[in-house]
Amino acid sequence: MNATGRLLIGLALLLLSGAVFSEPGDALMKSNVSYKSVTELGFTKANEKLVYGEENPELQYGLLWLPKKPAADENAPLIVLIHGGCWLNAFDIRHSFPLSSALAQAGYAVWSLEYRRTGDEGGGWPGSYEDIKRGLAFTQMLSDYPLDLDRMVLMGHSAGGHLALLAAAENEHIDAVIGLAAITDIIEYSRGSNSCQTATIDFMGGVYEAIPSTYQAANPTSRPVHEKTLLLQGDIDTIVPFEQSELPGARPFVLEDAGHFDWVHPGTEAYQLLLSTLEGLLP
Repeated sequence: MNATGRLLIGLALLLLSGAVFSEPGDALMKSNVSYKSVTELGFTKANEKLVYGEENPELQYGLLWLPKKPAADENAPLIVLIHGGCWLNAFDIRHSFPLSSALAQAGYAVWSLEYRRTGDEGGGWPGSYEDIKRGLAFTQMLSDYPLDLDRMVLMGHSAGGHLALLAAAENEHIDAVIGLAAITDIIEYSRGSNSCQTATIDFMGGVYEAIPSTYQAANPTSRPVHEKTLLLQGDIDTIVPFEQSELPGARPFVLEDAGHFDWVHPGTEAYQLLLSTLEGLLP
């Protein structure tokens, strides 16, 4: 099936889920943006920095953004965000600040997780995943903030999407999980040749043929899928191929002319689609 066919099927599935799509209609909307363009964006400072882990508090923490104008007499729904970066410690939480800031401006609270990654002591598989599970469980400690913990979406970009998909299957408090250019089949992904695909081997501690059971444990395709799993993917993504949006039990949407970093850049059509998706999930 070509990209257009995937787009139409994905649109139908998301519409069935209740999402309402806005028409960007803005000549300034960007597409296929670079990582550099994301890092050059402005952002607002998080309201809180809270440590969820004791082994390495400098890396095991979350940043909490609160909306400036929450809905009247209502606590804000919560988005738990996991940044990407090929699981490597060369890419930290900072490049996700513009996205967190924009989501807070849109009325959502954001609990954005930093975690140990490949190159950090204790990082890689399974340490990175254990950090995400602890950071997600820590949301129950946020009850003193104006949050509606009964309305919570887990969201991850790229390698962060991989970790989000795994964690969502083990957490009963999540209403939905959104993968943004998420890695859904880590076995197939590890066989690729781009720089992020080759980084999979270091993250996992070896090639699939040497440790197949370890890869199976880390593979979303081998795990239960949350009943509300949405995969948003660009058809010209050169880092995570759009074939990764094929996860049985998930609802895919492949956006034409969208690249890998469009999902974390608030000035793109992809971001507008993300907002519409969130409105459908957290009305």
